[in-house]
Amino acid sequence: MKATFRQGFTTFLMLLMLALSVSAQAERKLLDQVVAIVDDDVILQTELEARINTIIGRLQAQGTGLPPRDVLEQRVLDQLITESIQLQMAEKMGMRISDNELNETMDNIARQNGLTRAEFEQQLAAEGVSYRQAREQIRNEMLTSRVQQRQVGNRVRVTDREVENYLQALEARGGNSAEYRLAYIFIEVDDPASEASVEAARDKAQNLRQQILDGRDFREVAVAESDASNALEGGDMGWRTENQLPSLVAPVVPGLEPGKPSPVLENNSGFHLVMVMDKSGGDQKQLVRQHKVRHILVRPSEARTDAEAEARVRDLYQQLQDGADFAELAREYSDDPVSGSDGGNLGWVSRGQMVPAFEQAMLEADPGELKGPFRSRFGWHILQVQERREKDVTGEARESDARQAIYRRKFEAELQNWLREIRDEAFVEFKGAYATENGSDEEAGASS
Repeated sequence: MKATFRQGFTTFLMLLMLALSVSAQAERKLLDQVVAIVDDDVILQTELEARINTIIGRLQAQGTGLPPRDVLEQRVLDQLITESIQLQMAEKMGMRISDNELNETMDNIARQNGLTRAEFEQQLAAEGVSYRQAREQIRNEMLTSRVQQRQVGNRVRVTDREVENYLQALEARGGNSAEYRLAYIFIEVDDPASEASVEAARDKAQNLRQQILDGRDFREVAVAESDASNALEGGDMGWRTENQLPSLVAPVVPGLEPGKPSPVLENNSGFHLVMVMDKSGGDQKQLVRQHKVRHILVRPSEARTDAEAEARVRDLYQQLQDGADFAELAREYSDDPVSGSDGGNLGWVSRGQMVPAFEQAMLEADPGELKGPFRSRFGWHILQVQERREKDVTGEARESDARQAIYRRKFEAELQNWLREIRDEAFVEFKGAYATENGSDEEAGASS
C-alpha cells in the first residue's frame, strides 16, 4: 500500500513538474512572442513593452499626460518599426559605433546633467532602465541619426541667398535675441493630391487646437496625435533663439502668449501647431570664449596596438617635458595630417567644436600647459592651449543660426518624406492581436 502510494505520489510530482514546465514555457513564449516582422528583423513583445515603459517614465517625469494605452502602444510599435528599418540600413552600409565612442557619448550625457557615471546609472535605475539598456538605445539613436544624415542630408542645400533673405526678414520683424522653449504638433496629409484628404487633415488640426484651448495638455496631444518625428517626446523642440526659428513659425512665435497654441499653420507637407512653453530674454551682443590650441595625435592602427600608441604618446610627452619643440614633434609624429603639417595648430577653437574628451582637456588646461596624454575616439592626444580670448561673434552667429534654421526646416521636411518612403518600401507583417488591430490577416500577413 505504501509502495503504491509512493509510486502514485511520484507520478503526481512528475506530472505536476511537467505541467509547470509547459506552463513556464508557454509564459516565456507569450512574453517573447513576435509582434511584427520588419524585412529581415523581428520586433518582440518584450521590446515593445520595454520601450513603452521607458516612454511612460519620461512623459511622467515631464508631467505630460498619457494617451490611452492602445494609442500609445500603436505609436510606439510604429516607432520601433521605423527604427528597425533604419538600423537594418545602417548594418548594410557597414556603420558601426565603437565602444569608445559610445562611452564618450554616455559620459558626455552624464556630464551635461551634472552627474558622474555612477550617479547616472543610479538615476537610470530609479527610472527602471539599466545602464546597458540605455547604452544600446543611445547606440541605436546614433546609428539612425547617421543614416538620416547620409540619406536625407544629401538632399538638403542652403544657399547664401536664402540666408540673406532670412536675415532680412528677421530684421524687418525687429528680430531680437529672445529665446523660446517650443513644442510642436504636425498633422500629415495622407494624399496631398486629394482635396478630401487635405480637408480631413485641416479639420483634425483645428479640432486638436480647440481641445488644447479647452485645457488638454499640448504635449499629451503631441504624443497621441502628432506625425512629427519628436511626437513621443511630447513635441519638444528645445530652446530656440528667434533667428533659429523655422521659417513657417518664425512670424507667429514672437507674438504668442506662453501656454497658448498658435493658429493652425499650413505648408506643402501638412498642418502645424506650435506652442511657446517658456520664454527668456538675452543680450544682443554675443561673446564666446575661444582657445588657440595645438595638439599631437597618435592613432592605433593595424600596425600599432592601442598599448603601443599609448607608449609612443607618453614618450613624446616626456620629450616635450624635457624641452623638445612642440611644432617639430607634431610635424614628425602627429597622425593628424592637416594640423600636423602646421606644427599641430588647430587655430581658434570654441566650445562644442571638439569631441568631448578633447574639449574637456582643452577647458581644463591653463595657457602654456601641456595636457595629456589622454584618449578620445580618434586616438591618444597631447594638447597645449597657447592663448584664450573673448570674441564678439554676433554677426557670425546670426548668419550661422540662420543657415542652421533653414537647414533644419528643410531637413525636417525631407526627413518626413524619406521616413514615409522607407516605410512604404519595407515589408511589415503584424502578428497576433496586432494583425487584427492593423487590419491584416495574421496568416496572410500584411505589407505596409
